[in-house]
Amino acid sequence: MPDSRGQRIADGHVIPEDLDLLESVAHYARFFLETPRPVHPRDPERLGQLLGGELPEEGNGEHVTLRRLVEAGESGLLPSGDSHSFGYVVGGALPIGIASDWLVSLWDQCAAVYETSPLATVAEQVCEEWLVELFGLPTGTVMGLTSGCTTANLACLSAARQQQLHALGWEVNEQGMRQSPPVSVLTGRNTHASGLRCLRLLGLGGQIAQVDSDADGRMDAHHLAELAASAPGGLIVCAQVGSTDCGSVDPLAEIASLTHAHGGWLHLDAAYGMWAAASRTLRSRLSGLELADSWSCDGHKWLNTPYDCGIALCAHPEPFSDAERFSADYLQTSERTGSDPMDRRVEISQRARALTLWAILHHEGRDGIARIIERNCSAASELAHLLEKEPGIDLLAPVTLNQVLLRIGEEDRTRRVVDTLNSGGACWVTPTTWKGQAAIRISVSNWQSGRESAEATASAFLQAYRDGPGDDAPGSDARGPGAA
Repeated sequence: MPDSRGQRIADGHVIPEDLDLLESVAHYARFFLETPRPVHPRDPERLGQLLGGELPEEGNGEHVTLRRLVEAGESGLLPSGDSHSFGYVVGGALPIGIASDWLVSLWDQCAAVYETSPLATVAEQVCEEWLVELFGLPTGTVMGLTSGCTTANLACLSAARQQQLHALGWEVNEQGMRQSPPVSVLTGRNTHASGLRCLRLLGLGGQIAQVDSDADGRMDAHHLAELAASAPGGLIVCAQVGSTDCGSVDPLAEIASLTHAHGGWLHLDAAYGMWAAASRTLRSRLSGLELADSWSCDGHKWLNTPYDCGIALCAHPEPFSDAERFSADYLQTSERTGSDPMDRRVEISQRARALTLWAILHHEGRDGIARIIERNCSAASELAHLLEKEPGIDLLAPVTLNQVLLRIGEEDRTRRVVDTLNSGGACWVTPTTWKGQAAIRISVSNWQSGRESAEATASAFLQAYRDGPGDDAPGSDARGPGAA
C-alpha cells in the first residue's frame, strides 16, 4: 500500500496532466527536494513490476511514461542526496549542479572536439585553470574529464606507462606491449580496486607488487624504498589521498622523493581526498600533493556535482596526450585551442560535463568549496567522538578527513545495526571489512551534512547498537563470519 508520498505520485498530483512535460519535471523536482522521503528503498519488488514487462508495441503517452518512471524511482532510489546519507562516498548534488546539469541535457552538446562544442571545450579549459590553482598543482598541469575516477586512473596510468616505456626506448603506441621492457608497479595494500583494474587493462597486472601499510592504512615508505631498489625496468608508484575505508593519506612527500630518485612516475588516487586541498586549514594533511606526476579525483564525490564527473590531471602534457590522442579523417580538429577534450581521456563522445563543473566552481568559489569540506570533516570528527565513548564501539583508525571507521562486534551484529539504521530511515550507512574484521564505514560527503547531522546520526546509531542483542546474547543468531 503506497504511503502518503507514494499515493500523491500514483494519483497524478506530482506529474499533473495540465502541465507540459518540462514543467512537470520541474514540479516533481520541487516535490522531491522539499518533501521528506525514506532513506532506504521501500519496495524493490514493486520496482521490478513498474519497470518490467514486455516492450510496448504502440508506446505510451509522455506523462504516462514519466509518471511510471517517477513511481519506479520512488521505489528504488538510494538516498544519495540526503544529509544523513553516509554510505559509500557518493556526495549529493548541489542545487546549482542540478540546474546546470538540466542545461547540459537541454543543449545536448557532444564534447569531443572544439567543432562539436566550442562551449564545452572552452569551459573545460577554464575548469582546468581553476582546478590547477585550487589544488596547488604545478604550472602546466593539464586535465581531462571522464566518467569517474576509474577512467581518470586509466588515463593517468596510460600516460605513466607511455612515459616509462619511452624512457626505456620503447614506443608502446607503435610497438604494443608484447616483448616490451618491464615496468614495475608498486601499490599500497589498501589501494582501491579500480586502480588495480586499470593496471590489468594496461597489461601491467603481472608486474604489481604490494607495499606494506601501517596500522592506519598508510603506505610504509621504508618498505617502498626496499621494493623500488630492486624493481626491474621502469617504475610506477600508486599512492592514495584518502583511503577507501578510513580516509588515511599516504606520506606523499616521502613517496614522491623515493619514486623520483628511481626515475619513476607517482600517480595519486585522490578520488575524494583531493578536495581537501581547497581548504587552507586542511591542506597540510595532504603535504606533498603537488609533487606527484598525475592525479585522479571525482567531482561527484566531495564536490557534490551530479553524477557523473571524473577528473584526470597530469603534470606532463606530452605523454598524457600521446597516450590518448588519435586522429580520424571525419574529425575536424582545430588549432585554435591547442587540444581537444577527447585528447585527454578514453572516450570520444561525451556529454558536456565541464559545464556543470564550471557552474559549481563559479558559484561556490574556493571559500564555498572549503566550507563544504571543513563542515564535513568537523561532522566526521564529532560523530567519531560521540560514538567511540560508547563501551564496545571501537574507532579503528584516526579520522583524517571525512571517513569514520568503526567496529561494533562480529559480522552478524554489524549487519543487524546497519539494517536497523537503514530500514528505520534515520541514516544510511554501509558495512566493510578492515584487516579481516567486520566494520562500519561512515562517509560524510554531502554538502548539507554538518554538526546537526552528526549528532542525530550518533543518537540513532547508539540506539540501534544498544537495542540489539550482543554477539553472544541468546537469540542473537550469531553464526560467525563464514555464515551463509
